Amino acid sequence: MSMWQDWKSLRRFHKLPPRDRSIVFYSETHQDWHHLQPLIDFLVERLSRTVCHVTSDPAAPLPPTPDAGHTFRVRAGALCTWFFQTIQADVMVLTMLDLQNFHLKRSVHPVHYAYVFHSMGSTHMVDHENSYDHYDSLLCAGPHHVAEIHRREQLKGLPPKHLFAYGYPRLERLVEVAAAALPARGLSSPTTVLLAPTWGEQSILHVCGVPLIASFLEAGMRVILRPHYQTARQAPHVVQRLVARFGPDPRFRHVDRMEESASLMESDILVCDWSAMAIEYALGLGKPVLFVDVPPRVRNPKYAELGLEPMEMRIRRELGAVLPLDRVADAPRHVAELLRGAPEFRKRTAALREEWVFNVGRSVEVGAREIARIADERGRST
Repeated sequence: MSMWQDWKSLRRFHKLPPRDRSIVFYSETHQDWHHLQPLIDFLVERLSRTVCHVTSDPAAPLPPTPDAGHTFRVRAGALCTWFFQTIQADVMVLTMLDLQNFHLKRSVHPVHYAYVFHSMGSTHMVDHENSYDHYDSLLCAGPHHVAEIHRREQLKGLPPKHLFAYGYPRLERLVEVAAAALPARGLSSPTTVLLAPTWGEQSILHVCGVPLIASFLEAGMRVILRPHYQTARQAPHVVQRLVARFGPDPRFRHVDRMEESASLMESDILVCDWSAMAIEYALGLGKPVLFVDVPPRVRNPKYAELGLEPMEMRIRRELGAVLPLDRVADAPRHVAELLRGAPEFRKRTAALREEWVFNVGRSVEVGAREIARIADERGRST
């Protein structure tokens, strides 16, 4: 039945007049939605543009779009592959990595592909070497994205992409939420630790999840476990084991929705490994990070060729402290030390935010206007 529904979605999409499918957004899962929705809303509500949103999420309800929007579901599989190869649009906006590298290819028709970063991390260590090579435009979160992509183009002789200074709306939302809570904000009692590592065999949850959580609870701290959604998908047994072990303790809580922000606000400190979420947390909320020194997750073994230090490494010096893997039992002491310097840390991260991120406070507007400009330019040339 789902195949038939997907086919109906495709037919409905292809029957739209060209002007209604000039701008198409694509999301693989609902995790992409909070990166795309602000752009869609601005395009429709402020710029009076018609947009399409196509998702491959198999279960989540289709997100609502304003009156001038069309939504479609085409689940992963042969139909989605065919949809990508045959789509006709002026611009396709997506957060999906590795376009053209696997089964989802560029269309046989002239479509401009604009990539929106879903992370503030670097492009050259945790992603494949060629993950960004086949997009036409990249809506970059900060100067590091521009420098990394430009350096790769120079080294490999690649055609230059349009590297647009965009920003990171999710960070801005965190800044707004933190500012609204500022009068009442203070350190919680007891201290609340947010454990939100990256995913993979070398992540905290795989390597030292049990002793780390136990050390915090034994020190009288609260622990919020917020696994990466890829951990929940690929290694659910790891999460289940931790929840079964610590769930009875009232100071332990498991959060299974990555897009929620209550756990970020409630916590006093983030404990993670190589997750780029640390940038959002520290710069957005002005709270410190304790990095557990597990081996880095490297998908591009040639990352050093660029001669640029990945943000995932740089932030360890500037956004908190590093906990050696053989000193996990000392984690509560490191947390206490970092929290003693919280006021000064907030001032420093406010300055770093302006240095590391484009268009703080107005990224959605500049990004939406750029997408509209590209669509108009493409429409005039066809």
